[in-house]
Amino acid sequence: MNRAYRSGALALMAAFFFSGCVWAPGQHLARTKPGPGQIRTSGNDQLDLVAITPRLIAQEQAGRAAEHVPQELLNYQPEPYRIGVGDVLYITVWEHPELTVPAGSQQQGALAGRVVQSDGTVFYPYIGKLQAAGSTPPELRERVARQLARVIHEPQVDVSILTYASQRVWVTGAVQQSRAVPLTVAPQTLQDAISSTGYNPTQADLSGVQLTRDGVTYTLDVTRLGGRPIYLRADDQIYIPFLDSKEVFVVGEVNLPGAQNFKTGSISLSQALGRARGLAQATADGNAVYVIRGAKPDALEQQPSVVYQLEAKSPAAFAVASQFDLLPGDVVFVGAAGITRWSRFVNQLLPFTGIIRNAAATSNDISNN
Repeated sequence: MNRAYRSGALALMAAFFFSGCVWAPGQHLARTKPGPGQIRTSGNDQLDLVAITPRLIAQEQAGRAAEHVPQELLNYQPEPYRIGVGDVLYITVWEHPELTVPAGSQQQGALAGRVVQSDGTVFYPYIGKLQAAGSTPPELRERVARQLARVIHEPQVDVSILTYASQRVWVTGAVQQSRAVPLTVAPQTLQDAISSTGYNPTQADLSGVQLTRDGVTYTLDVTRLGGRPIYLRADDQIYIPFLDSKEVFVVGEVNLPGAQNFKTGSISLSQALGRARGLAQATADGNAVYVIRGAKPDALEQQPSVVYQLEAKSPAAFAVASQFDLLPGDVVFVGAAGITRWSRFVNQLLPFTGIIRNAAATSNDISNN
């Protein structure tokens, strides 16, 4: 009976030693045969395994540059400002102050402005009701001068806008104060509108700004626009999201695992490893640095998740890692070295061998009795 228990124990230990699952206990990624560059998890899902190389970095950067800003936004050029309902006009007739400031020098210039009424007209002496809405300031100036010429010899006329109220865009989200931003004769850009609202730099995610125009919402990374202006048009809506959902996760053989928030458009792999205080020198496998990136929620069935692998033992790998951008939700996993996996295997096996040894001793005692 004692021999049977010992044989059984040896068989179980041999099975554990030669089992691939326990030989390297803990999380690890193993290549299988689903296809080139793919691995299979314990379930039925497949993952694409991609090496992080300079060529991959160049391809991703080229792809981001190509699709960074929709072409229809870049192609849009604002038209000349046209006067609308609610605008306040200031019409000057040189050498005729009684027309420019009817109440005399005691009246402030702002009070001498003429509001465009709901029907698009303003009242002006010697002219009466004057259609202003829909005209540009130069067009309205020519019309006023032409009609005043019937009573004034060669009138010199100027038309300016004191208050812009007819055309606006709205800025909401992570700003100090959500408000409407008026459009003026000077073309307004997306960057101008965001700056004028005083966005909160500790909460605003400028890499995911949403611009809604004609029912279509565009997501833009303002930090990467460079000098390319995105001109606004009336009724555009701008939403600046908050940073509370921008984080990546670093786990495995690092000195400080955990979640990491970031405020810029992206965080590089080397930055994430640096925040984690680097790889654990005694236990980490430099060739087992993985970035696990899940598929988009709307494409989980059609598009597999992707696992990127970095061979960090090479000094050149850190230069590559500094150019590899992580996305929100990415998981950086650093595997353990072979000797560490063996040590953990032994530590897991020792309690089990103790159980077998106690069982064998109990069996021996029973057989002796």
